[in-house]
Amino acid sequence: MKQTYTTTWRGIALHITFTPDAYGLADHIEIRTKGRQPIPVTETGYRSHFMQPGTVEASGGAVALVIEWLEAEAKRTNWCGAQLSLF
Repeated sequence: MKQTYTTTWRGIALHITFTPDAYGLADHIEIRTKGRQPIPVTETGYRSHFMQPGTVEASGGAVALVIEWLEAEAKRTNWCGAQLSLF
């Protein structure tokens, strides 16, 4: 059964949808940001990701997994947020 969560990461509102054992094949996570704001795992504000069944549960749940994933990617890429330039 599909589960939905909302949380905030570094001031960015996230909407997370988790479908355990989606299609009988894998766990499925969808992440959307308000206003399509970029985050370390997507420049468009949307990310769909499949993983081995049980991965989300073993990580402490969908929100914990996504926050840990974002922090790891932010550190790996030295991500400091979307910055717009006029020039």
